[in-house]
Amino acid sequence: LLIAVLPGCALTVDRIDLQYTPQPDARTIPGASNVALRVTALDQRQDKTKVGSKKNGYGMEMAAIVVNEDASLTIRRAIEQELRARGFTLTPTASVNVVAEVTRFNNDFKMGFFAGDAVADLYMGVSVRNASDQILYSRQVLAQGLEPSIQLASGDNAKLALERALGNAIKTLFDDHAFLAA
Repeated sequence: LLIAVLPGCALTVDRIDLQYTPQPDARTIPGASNVALRVTALDQRQDKTKVGSKKNGYGMEMAAIVVNEDASLTIRRAIEQELRARGFTLTPTASVNVVAEVTRFNNDFKMGFFAGDAVADLYMGVSVRNASDQILYSRQVLAQGLEPSIQLASGDNAKLALERALGNAIKTLFDDHAFLAA
């Protein structure tokens, strides 16, 4: 019975919901409440739902791992949450626009002899533009997330690695004083 049931797990699509955990040390920036912003996130990936694939014990890709919510929406909300925590005002009609363009958001399983790792990558270009679309800030943010020593190459383990990659990317962005100054 187990032989008949277990292979089916690798052949079914895993659907995951990504959650962002806010940075605990965010402080209000003096004067930030006087700055109105809007945040735009664009998903430039070819397949906007797929964030990885399950793998069997031989390292062969099996069924897809997909996100239930558009990844650009999750990333936009994470940026907005951190901006609010620092005292910025967010409004859809603001003249200053923070733009995040996601080019890679994917998990890959690295298979080992006794255990493997879930390794997620998030690559995004972030810019801040004023009302006349002049670039005030621009940076490529590259981040990785790791869920080590896993036994199953499943959506649950990919979710943990992807959430860590998202957290690391947002931390990298908000640790950049030039971003906050822009």
